[in-house]
This record gives sequence, structure tokens and C-alpha cells, in this order.
Amino acid sequence: MNAEAEAVVTGIGAVTCHGAGADELWRAMTAAGTRLPDRPADPLALMDLPLINLVPDLGLPGPHGPGPALTSERATRFASLAAAEALADAGLDGGALDTVRCAVVLGSCMGEPGVNERGRGGQRWEPPFRLASALAGELGLFGTAVDVANACAAGAYALGVALDLVRSGQADVVIAGGSDAYSRVALGCFNRLGAVDPERCRPFESDRAGTVFAEGAGVLVVESAAHARARGVLDTGDGRVLSLSGVGWSCDGDHPTAPREDGEEIVRAMRRALGEPPYDVGCVVPHGTGTRLNDVLESRLLRRVLDTARVPLYSLKGLLGHAGGASAALGVVAGALILRHRTVPGNVPLKEQDPQCEVWLPSGAVPLRAGRVLVNAYGFGGNNASVVLGAVASASPSGAGGPGGADSPSAADGSSAGGNAGSSSSGGFDG
Repeated sequence: MNAEAEAVVTGIGAVTCHGAGADELWRAMTAAGTRLPDRPADPLALMDLPLINLVPDLGLPGPHGPGPALTSERATRFASLAAAEALADAGLDGGALDTVRCAVVLGSCMGEPGVNERGRGGQRWEPPFRLASALAGELGLFGTAVDVANACAAGAYALGVALDLVRSGQADVVIAGGSDAYSRVALGCFNRLGAVDPERCRPFESDRAGTVFAEGAGVLVVESAAHARARGVLDTGDGRVLSLSGVGWSCDGDHPTAPREDGEEIVRAMRRALGEPPYDVGCVVPHGTGTRLNDVLESRLLRRVLDTARVPLYSLKGLLGHAGGASAALGVVAGALILRHRTVPGNVPLKEQDPQCEVWLPSGAVPLRAGRVLVNAYGFGGNNASVVLGAVASASPSGAGGPGGADSPSAADGSSAGGNAGSSSSGGFDG
């Protein structure tokens, strides 16, 4: 393993509830509009809050007329669309991939659940975690194909695997990310846990009551810097190629659903991803699910690592909902867009920010002050991961302008926020 071998991101692709394409995602980010969740047309979704942000129709009509085919292979389709966009963005086609060592690594909470959730069960069971092999087969690749399934941190872990494959010299190009689609089982489980917000996904809001799931996929093309330079895309100076500078993993090993109260392993993952201090971070895309415990704990731990009075947070789940194993990959795609545009968009407006979440959530766009973005992801089972994406040296932001003024949080003394904000049925959840 050559820890000094540089890995770069040369292409990005996204499918979200706002449509297909990273450009569509950026438009939604800059618009900062509130999206109310959908109620899926699933007669077997017998639960109190069958709420999810569905991807709009992408050529997958439902079996009974208009509307999405919820039991089709949606997660596979999302991954395919996002990967095609990422490869085009990277300037790679099938012929180019034939001549290099190429791998596929995809993270997911539920894999491809549709085929196993048709009807009331009893049909032939299919292995759900086959996204990577399906995408590799579609692209005609015969190298490594890995599915990562460690809950809501899966997309971040997939990027960690990609980084390891490049640094170990086992791959020149890795198509990596995450994809998740509607799952009646997953949505039913979160209903039984009391962890679904009846309104929408509202991270860091005072009266948040849980999360709201979302469909989507985020895929990135990760290459060795040597390979990117050899094909003439590394040193263009336009800021489109970014550095995958670090991924940190850790595990609490403490509780099936809740993070450790002291958060030591979460801090460890962030610091591993960031490397040696000082931590020049221009933006954080937090895990921020909208559950009571997660948002308070993450806010407190971010304050241990960064000056959160000066580092803005972009709360992606407030815009998209919680895309499960795809959420961290989409977070890194969002981070790439922030770095490319050198701007942190304003967050979806909050009615009132939880005073225990002492972080800066700008309500309007602010310039990116430093050329790195930190993305956090946490999942059931104590799975923690942080990813750092950075501008390459020739395309670093100028650093003009800085945060402050009315958007900055009033508390900036670095003291820790308190514990869990009251009792809630969704309080002890990490994913």
C-alpha cells in the first residue's frame, strides 16, 4: 500500500428526487427549496407514515399506469444512470475502460430490494446486493466488483475501498459510490422504530422528529493521478478534477442503532480523513439525518475538530431526504459541486435551529474559504466514515471573503453543546 499515491475524482454523476444529473442537483442546491415527501403507490405499505422522497419517472412506468414501478430494479437503474454521467464527465468511454485496470464499488443499505418485495413474499428470493456486478456487467468490465452493505455509511466506505484500490496499485480507475431505492421493508422498520418525521427531513431543526428516506444514487470516477495525467485531464487548471485526499473509518461497537455517547470513534474517523492539522476545511456536509440524537451529537463532535463558527455546514438531507447507503456518495458529489463552483449554497431554511446544534448553517450562499470539503456518514452498528475531497493545488479557491455576520452562530467559544434534546422515540438512532 502506497499511502502517498494520489487518487483524484475526475467525474461525478447523480440521481435524486430532483431528477437525473449533477447539474439538476446543483440547481436544487442553489434554489434551496423545501420538498415535501411522497406517499408511494404501494398498497402493501401498511404503516403510519409511508413517506419517502421518490426519484421522478425516469422511463420506469408503473405496472398499473403512471407512476414509478416501485418493485422494478430501481437501485440498479439509478446506479447505471449516475455512472454513465460520471464516466462522461470524466471523458471515459467503454473503449477506454477496456485498456485499464478498472473496478466497481457500490454501497447500499438495501441493495436491489424491489424483486424480493413484490407481493406478500413467497416468490423466489434473489440476492439483493448485486449492484456492483450488475453495473460491471453492463459496462463489460471483468475486474473487481464489490458491494458494500454497512448501512447508511456504505457510500463513504465504498469510496474508502476505491481509495485503497488505487493506492495499492490494484486499479487505475474505480467507479465508486452508492445507490438506494424504495424499500417497503426499510420504511416499515423505521416506522416501527418511531424514527420517521411526519413533516419532512429537517436536520438541526428544533422540533425535528426523525428522518425521511429518499431514493437516489451518487457515483464518482476515482483514478490514480498518474492515470489521469497520462490521459491529459489532471493539469487543465479548470478545477474540475479534485483530490480524494482521505477517508477515515471507525466503528463504535457499542449499540445496534445508537452511536457511542462520547463520540470518540466518530472524532477518530474525521481526524483520520483530515490528516495532520491544521484542518483547512471550507465546508462540511454532515450526516445530519434529522433524528434527535444524531444531529446534537454530530454538532458537538464537529466543534471538537473544527471551528464550526467559521466553517459552514451544507445540510444535504434537508434538501434530498436520507438516501441511505447512497447518502454519503451524494454528499461527496455535492462536495465536488461546491468545490467546482467555489461556493457553499444556502441551506433549506429552518423554522428554528436547535440551540444544542451549535453549527453554522448559512441561509444564503457564501464563498468557499478553503479548498477541502469534509463529508460525514454514520450507520447502524456503529459504522462511521468521513471523506475529504479537495481542490488540486493548481485550482485552489482564492479564499476571498469569509463567513460572519447574521448567518454565523452566536456561540463561538468552542464549548461543547449539551446532550440529547429531550426525550423522543427517534432519539437513539444513528442511521
